[in-house]
Amino acid sequence: MSLSKQAKTLTKPQIKLITGLIHQTRYPVRNQVIFLLSVRAGLRAKEIASLTWDMVTDADGQLSAAIHLRDVASKGKSGRIIPLNRELRRDLQTLKEEQNASAFVITTERSDRTSASAIVNLFRGWYSAAGLRGCSSHSGRRTFITNAARKISTVGGSLRDVQMLAGHKALSTTQRYIEADVEAQRRVVDLV
Repeated sequence: MSLSKQAKTLTKPQIKLITGLIHQTRYPVRNQVIFLLSVRAGLRAKEIASLTWDMVTDADGQLSAAIHLRDVASKGKSGRIIPLNRELRRDLQTLKEEQNASAFVITTERSDRTSASAIVNLFRGWYSAAGLRGCSSHSGRRTFITNAARKISTVGGSLRDVQMLAGHKALSTTQRYIEADVEAQRRVVDLV
């Protein structure tokens, strides 16, 4: 994939901008969960649409500490376990308490589930309303992977751990998702 075709990553101010915009929508909790599943868990639109409550809860129906994304909900056979971010966990709990008895986490007014194309369209609308160009439903995923790659060594991990979180078969695929940081390059050269 050429660099010009990749979805842009989001900065902290842009994430805050989208979050503020989402809080003004008709379904703020559901929409915030959709957004956080992208930027805090790195899920694709198809994975967000296919996520069921049993993938995020334990045997007692309580939220678990991780998303257990099964192959059936992912791209190919890229099912994986993704630890739940605190903010995402909090909003999932709120959504769970206010939602009907659907098996799917993300529902619509007319259906007990949604589609990947509906998720893509939501992201397109949010980014357009915020005036963000070059962003798509994949921007949150790229942001998650880039941020995880930048911070993984601080907790004793490696790019292999980021690859596992992303559900990529090849490390080279994960590397293509990671946005370069010119300032970090300058700082590391000064240390050499």
